[in-house]
Amino acid sequence: MQPNWIKQRAYLTPNRVALSYGDQEWTFNELYLQSVQLAYKLNTLHLTNGKRVAILAPSTPDLVELLYACMQAQCEVVLLNGRLAKKELAYQIEDAEVDAILVANEDLAKLPEDTRIITFSKLYQTSESEYNISAHWDEDFALTIMYTSGTTGFPKGVCQTVSNHSSSAISSALNIGISEKDTWLCTVPIFHISGFSILVRSLLYGMKIRLYEKFDAKKCAQEIIKGTVTKMSVVAVMLENILSEMERIGQKAHPVFSTMLAGGGPVPIGYLQRAEKLNLRVAQTYGMTETASQTATLANEDAMTHIGSAGKPLFFNDIKIDAKDGERVGEILIRGPHVTPKYIGQFKHKPTTIDGWLHTGDVGYLDEEGYLYVVDRRSDLIISGGENIYPAEIENVLLAHPNVKEAGVCGMDHDIWGQVPVAFIVLKENISEQNIIDFCERNLASYKVPKEVHFVANLPRSGSNKLLRRNLLRLLDDL
Repeated sequence: MQPNWIKQRAYLTPNRVALSYGDQEWTFNELYLQSVQLAYKLNTLHLTNGKRVAILAPSTPDLVELLYACMQAQCEVVLLNGRLAKKELAYQIEDAEVDAILVANEDLAKLPEDTRIITFSKLYQTSESEYNISAHWDEDFALTIMYTSGTTGFPKGVCQTVSNHSSSAISSALNIGISEKDTWLCTVPIFHISGFSILVRSLLYGMKIRLYEKFDAKKCAQEIIKGTVTKMSVVAVMLENILSEMERIGQKAHPVFSTMLAGGGPVPIGYLQRAEKLNLRVAQTYGMTETASQTATLANEDAMTHIGSAGKPLFFNDIKIDAKDGERVGEILIRGPHVTPKYIGQFKHKPTTIDGWLHTGDVGYLDEEGYLYVVDRRSDLIISGGENIYPAEIENVLLAHPNVKEAGVCGMDHDIWGQVPVAFIVLKENISEQNIIDFCERNLASYKVPKEVHFVANLPRSGSNKLLRRNLLRLLDDL
């Protein structure tokens, strides 16, 4: 058992500022009281004690309050990505078999019609039904469910338990340290594990969150320069934008800013060198939805001596490499209390571990000192601006087009986003590139839509007729 984090934090440090957004601030006690009121409203709607609710909303204080309310009510929360297409959201909602869909009024149009939808305004108007909110939580309770694409192209619902989240937060604290004066600048989406994990750290550490609905490089740079924040989570493209802004105005990071936690793919060496000149300490990290955020992080002092490394496993975590005899590089395997115990929906029978180890599908190696180097984020995975994109998911959409016979998708290097998806198509009948793009835009999130479409006579395949995505870019030589 663990204490109800929200109630316990409000008891320990009730008057400490918990959340800042624009010019507004909320203490831990204020958030606790507001979450209790919302939990009573959820009780009126019979959404308590294990009921599963999906939530679609922007990263604002309203979402934070509702998430805390759902935690108080002990609902399993399915966090929906507002960047997804309606069909993608519909799949996740049905796969998760949710009891209700809570949606911010401004995001209502993003959802398909569904009788389970409850808008925020309707929830706020609901009467309160008081009940005894538990002071303790079961460690195995699935606090959150987040969808992550699988190699088949179908997203998997990943359960993240109370124990998963707390283990991750504690391991992170032991690695980067904590202070009662810490303020974590949160501009990553809360529906991602990177964003939600900041909420967990806030409750467990008693740490203030400086929240932005969307990333703004100029404002973030000013926060770092003025010393109003001490930590921040970014992906490489966000880091580059902040570096460019600080270089443009000729300013360095304030001494109180301690850590820029960089995930979502490797950070270019040039970025690290630029950051060092600006006194911006960058800690590269490696993790995934199945590990409730970080599983390895490069310490600040190692940033320039182990360039390219994702660091060592955090305190309670183990990492090993499943490599063939005599080979250094192999699949990255992870073990620890932060690893998800189960999937839901169509993948509910798929085990998350084999002999206790999570097989990531990522390829890497450990050097002689135990530092992890990620060679490839799954052989076919595309990482675009920190978003994971699986080619098979895009291919499934392309193959649904009546004029497409075969389709292959791979990543192409991009100066801003790291990579972008590119499609190679064998047609049944001639159509335009724009026709394909328009079709994708109706069925995929914008960041998954191919940035280039090439029509070819044949796709590269193996002797067993499997598509060789790694050879797709070679086709450009013949076009």
